[in-house]
Amino acid sequence: MLSVIAAFIFWMSGAAQCKDYTIGVKGDTLNCTDVKDLKQGKWVIRVEEVRGEPGYEEEGEFKNGKKEGPWRVYSLMGDLLAIEFYRWGNKHGKQQYFNAMGDMVREESWLAQNPDKPTETVEVYDVNDPKKVYLVEVKMEASSVAHGFWTIYEPGTGKVLRKENFILGKLDDGSGTANGIIKKDPNAPADANSTSKKEETKEKAKPKEILDYEKKNSGKKKIKVRTGQTGG
Repeated sequence: MLSVIAAFIFWMSGAAQCKDYTIGVKGDTLNCTDVKDLKQGKWVIRVEEVRGEPGYEEEGEFKNGKKEGPWRVYSLMGDLLAIEFYRWGNKHGKQQYFNAMGDMVREESWLAQNPDKPTETVEVYDVNDPKKVYLVEVKMEASSVAHGFWTIYEPGTGKVLRKENFILGKLDDGSGTANGIIKKDPNAPADANSTSKKEETKEKAKPKEILDYEKKNSGKKKIKVRTGQTGG
């Protein structure tokens, strides 16, 4: 009896924080809008058929007005059409889509932007070796972008028809430079390119006057110039 009373008090406390809400068939609070007009908690949203477009119903949770966590999408006949994941109100992680027979037809991978961080450290998979993962810090240009492997399946058999790898919204063609990101194994030995980068950095460290002098006298007999640097 006490547990029933405690559950009722807890439910009343949650409902009291909602300006508008409905009660589900199981007695739970649904479709809560708080006093700041932000959607909170579990929601069930029904969209009717419009101009030939099939209707659907989706259920999941809102956090401060934004979708958060797993959301399930159903046809109006009750067939599962999709399982989507959200973070900060945008698609994030693996998304799965099904046909009316329940066969998975497509898997997508998305990356959502953290609104409090202008840059994000992301995992980049090597298209030639999916076991290799590189960590790259990038500036996010959109609220959510395709990122990771997308797989298209043959309905009924589950056979993989096509697999693609996206890097921050752009398809990786295998060159490893999609979206300007150069994938490089952090454990790989230094190559000629990295050596030239170091030399370039060293050149930039010289004072402007020395760089101008060296440019002016390039090709002439080498003259030792005091740079003010020590060591190295």
